[in-house]
Amino acid sequence: MERLLSRQRLLLIVTVALGLVLAVLIALSFNAGRPSQSQGQALVGGPFQLVNQDGRPVDESVLKGKWSVVFFGFTYCPDICPATMQAVRGAVDLLGANGKDVQIVFVSVDPGRDRPRVLKDWLDAQGLPASTLGLTGTPEQVAAAAKAYRVVYQREGDGADYQVNHSTAAYLMNPDGRFDRVLAYGLTPEQMADQIRKGMRGD
Repeated sequence: MERLLSRQRLLLIVTVALGLVLAVLIALSFNAGRPSQSQGQALVGGPFQLVNQDGRPVDESVLKGKWSVVFFGFTYCPDICPATMQAVRGAVDLLGANGKDVQIVFVSVDPGRDRPRVLKDWLDAQGLPASTLGLTGTPEQVAAAAKAYRVVYQREGDGADYQVNHSTAAYLMNPDGRFDRVLAYGLTPEQMADQIRKGMRGD
């Protein structure tokens, strides 16, 4: 049993590591913040069908008309998710008047626990702007959205207190709903705001 658990943990570590490597490769494939494309399609993003924190069905059109910072996580996350949300919140504040043109999009990779009401309460607890979107759905819908955004995630542990290992990068999407650049985990609010400004300028 101990050997089986060790193999499972190793698989989880490898899976998350591969996701991080993919995020780095995507970042390196950009020149002056412009997305690398294959056959006319950006490497990150695409159609999805989810529900927001008010239980209303939404699709990829919610990304149109504003710059969006899209992050996949879960509300029971002990560290990475709240830290990332606070960094994004700080970045939006630092953008000043331009901050009104940025929306935060948090997509849960834990649909079993993150029902719309749970998402709503968690987003409120984070002190995020009222325009923030919390998205969830069926396991199949979440898996399809994660695949479109090249996000990997996997449940770890049993019982009610299980964790979910997941990719840690956020994505900046332009007002056309297209991928602009990776916002790596660990950026300070100042660094993230600088990356968003560069995207807005087309740098």
